[in-house]
Amino acid sequence: MRAALLGATGLVGREILRTLETRRFPATEVLPLASSRSRGSRVPFRGGELEVLEVNADSFEGVDIAFFSAGSDASRKWAPEAKKRGAVVIDNSSAWRMDPDVPLVVPEVNPGAMAGHKGLIANPNCATIQAVMVLKPLHDAAGLVRLSVVTFQSVSGTGKEAMEELAGNSSAFLSGAEGAASVYPHDIAFDVLPHIGGFDEDGVSEEEWKMIRESRKILGIPGLEVRCTAARVPVFRGHSEAVTAIFERAIAPEEARDLLSSAPGVRLVDEPSKGLYPTARSSQGRDPVFVGRIRRDTISEKGLMMWVVSDNLLKGAALNAVQIAESLAFR
Repeated sequence: MRAALLGATGLVGREILRTLETRRFPATEVLPLASSRSRGSRVPFRGGELEVLEVNADSFEGVDIAFFSAGSDASRKWAPEAKKRGAVVIDNSSAWRMDPDVPLVVPEVNPGAMAGHKGLIANPNCATIQAVMVLKPLHDAAGLVRLSVVTFQSVSGTGKEAMEELAGNSSAFLSGAEGAASVYPHDIAFDVLPHIGGFDEDGVSEEEWKMIRESRKILGIPGLEVRCTAARVPVFRGHSEAVTAIFERAIAPEEARDLLSSAPGVRLVDEPSKGLYPTARSSQGRDPVFVGRIRRDTISEKGLMMWVVSDNLLKGAALNAVQIAESLAFR
């Protein structure tokens, strides 16, 4: 099996390569692809290095699975070319997620959606993935009807430049100097920005719409009521979410803990009196979605509140994409 990776030099691209290696994905060859700007650079893989090639239409000849992590514009340009040459594209951008003909897949949540794919499968937004991983077993048991999420998203979701800016501006702040804001509208160091993506005429951000629309599609609940506020926080890696879910029937925290303790890909960490709950730092480099602080909603008797954390570069991107590829390879 031959695989290609468009966007091989980015944070997610490098994480995909590490994940392919650690999970021993059965690819006989992996072609690292990027724009002309990164041509000739090298990326580590399986104890050696791969030379990055400039992408063109012929790059996908003989490729079975193509991972895309180079942004929406590149996906729209190159996915049709890859499909035309027989590759199955697993796309990490937002380009195709809401296309009704393109499955939007979290393997632990809706694996059946992959059936009948037309050569293109979309990887959901990182914040959506971790939310639906926890919500699916609860929905199956009690029927989810309403969802409210506040996200606290790390700067690695923006990319390497954002991580470098946070590091540099944090050092500047601690030394009494002013940091320069170039990646975000404001200096992110020691601050919280309620701003991820552009805003529509009603003041809803792109990231908030992703949570609303993608959760409905993945969970198969078109009428799900969803509220979301998305914020960027000065954390390098790992997204956190405050989730409130309302169900058709009351579900006790104890029942929710039992369900989530055996849910695939989910790790329960829920002894807050002992200081045990998920944190962004503790999620870094780890595969599961972590959930804790499970408690009754303070308003609705049919509601639960919880705290959900995940490594956004792993399960939020690379790992989910590789799991989709595994589902295709081992069918």
